Amino acid sequence: MFPTSKIKLIAYLGIALSAISLFVHLFIANSSAGGPYNKVHVDDLYPVQRIWHRRLWGPVSSLETLHPIANATPRKKYPAPNGDNGFIYAKIYGGFEKIQSSISDLVAVSKLLNATLVIPEIQSSLRSKGISTKFKSFSYIYDEDSFISALSKDVVIVKTLPNNLKEARKKTKFPTFSTKGSESLNFYLGRVLPKLKESKAIGLIVSQGGCLQSVLPPSMVEYQRLRCRVAFHALQFRTEVRALGKRIVGRLRAFGRPYLAYHPGLVRETLAYHGCAENFQDVHTELIQYLRKEMIKKGIIKEELTVDSFPRKRNGSCPLFPEEVGLILRAMGYPLDTLIYVAGSETFGGQRILIPLRALYPNLLDRTSLSTDQERQAVVGPELPLPSDIPYPPPSKSPDELLEEWKQAGPRPRPLPPPPARPFYPHEKQGWYGWIAESETEPAPSLTELRSMAHRLLWDAVDYYVSVEADAFFPGFTNDAGRQVDFAGLVMGHRLYQTPSVFTYRPDRKTLAELFGNITDNLYHPPRNWTFLLRSHLNKSLSTDGLITEAQISKSRSFLSHPLPECSCTTPNPSLAQYKGLEECPDWMVRDLALVSTRSKSQSEDEDADLLEDDLESDPEPDKSDSNRGSDQDEEMDPDD
Repeated sequence: MFPTSKIKLIAYLGIALSAISLFVHLFIANSSAGGPYNKVHVDDLYPVQRIWHRRLWGPVSSLETLHPIANATPRKKYPAPNGDNGFIYAKIYGGFEKIQSSISDLVAVSKLLNATLVIPEIQSSLRSKGISTKFKSFSYIYDEDSFISALSKDVVIVKTLPNNLKEARKKTKFPTFSTKGSESLNFYLGRVLPKLKESKAIGLIVSQGGCLQSVLPPSMVEYQRLRCRVAFHALQFRTEVRALGKRIVGRLRAFGRPYLAYHPGLVRETLAYHGCAENFQDVHTELIQYLRKEMIKKGIIKEELTVDSFPRKRNGSCPLFPEEVGLILRAMGYPLDTLIYVAGSETFGGQRILIPLRALYPNLLDRTSLSTDQERQAVVGPELPLPSDIPYPPPSKSPDELLEEWKQAGPRPRPLPPPPARPFYPHEKQGWYGWIAESETEPAPSLTELRSMAHRLLWDAVDYYVSVEADAFFPGFTNDAGRQVDFAGLVMGHRLYQTPSVFTYRPDRKTLAELFGNITDNLYHPPRNWTFLLRSHLNKSLSTDGLITEAQISKSRSFLSHPLPECSCTTPNPSLAQYKGLEECPDWMVRDLALVSTRSKSQSEDEDADLLEDDLESDPEPDKSDSNRGSDQDEEMDPDD
């Protein structure tokens, strides 16, 4: 019915024009190809049926010819173990990364001295009171039986000293050596070996993440491969830890897309050593400075207490912050729904410092979000309850006692007594920050904190497993000049040995700091824009160039962070010719690899054909704008827009 009122006519006309305008705007927005911000592409969401983008998830073709050889058989022969010279027992101090590195060094030292190695004692678990009696010391993290059997052809390993030597050890009759992180061969052959032959047992105290120099002479290549066999084959986590790690990896894979593991590297000890306190605020700065002052007293640091943190940040001494990592991943082209697993038991600053990264990538996950309390409790095992630190109120007094106090209180009138002080609860007093408001000195760790330190070993082991299995790995901090080894370095070394062609970024923090600090206008316009420079640097870090740079920086500090070329071999590959020392794989290994490659290639082609067929069925009319997607994503927004 035609409206008779002019007001109604105008209203209907306005509604019709609004609908037409909305339709036109939606049509223009849908058909426009002006950049990556006005249309979400199908490839950006990575559905299950799509083939993963090679540029973001690999593999690195130049490293596909690298293969692990440390545990291959047959291998070069060296004297069979007999342990005739005596026993070596050791105490290992430090966190997970120091334990992992120290054990591999101890096995190599035992082989060097032809000694029998007693299973090392992990002090971080022995110091904790009330942890599960089901697991103790070495077995708190690792499987003892598989460790002994895997190295039976290399070193004689026993669980305990013989009874007669146990008594002598209690009476401190055996010499004990406190080792540095990079003790030389001459130290062991010249000083330790004579004492070992004389007393038939010695003790080693390992507290710096190792006890043997990283680089050994070329004639001792089998000792380097022994280190790799220990770290990457013999040191198997106990069943409960492996089960939780596999369960988390399975749940990440269940999303139907790859995942990236990220280790922030924000550790209080690292921040204090390198003088990064001013990059934080408030209580965080005070805590870092307190630890730095203690390091100066012990002679660990030879610098002033207060330093300018911003030059340290610019020269790459400080870790990358989570917001910087988020911007880097966005510039590399990782979509917003990328799965990111945050590894590491300690992130200084807690969840608050991860908020900017979570804003950029909502799918930020960790072990607590991918496992239940019951599953984590199964890893910890049954534990005794600790005494509560909650202050109990004083017992109530009877009326007679109150009357007696009133009579003895003195003359009247008198002022009212002050109100009782508010009690401090455990969540206010314990933890990394609770003491700083009450005292100028950090108190000794409480029983709860010692237990938490032991638990961190387990969580680091779980995160280590998940990080090694990840489709890509990005470290927030590695190549620490102040310490011998770090968590991210161990993960990168393991991935380089086990799966060298997967994406393992090796960023130069100094180069990235220069990019973040450079605001020159011409860097924001193609073809040499900021995104291009960033991608170029990180893509080089994935390839042979990154390996060569990594070898120059980290090999002299930690062998396990870069176990090349001793622990790997290569099939003919011109791109690896510039990497000196790499051996060609033996003929028997080349034949086996060729057979496996043929089978996997045919299987992969069948799977790709099925995937493409599914894509054609689901997308009968492909989007023409996808052909220009690569160039669109490389364009940078004008800063003046």
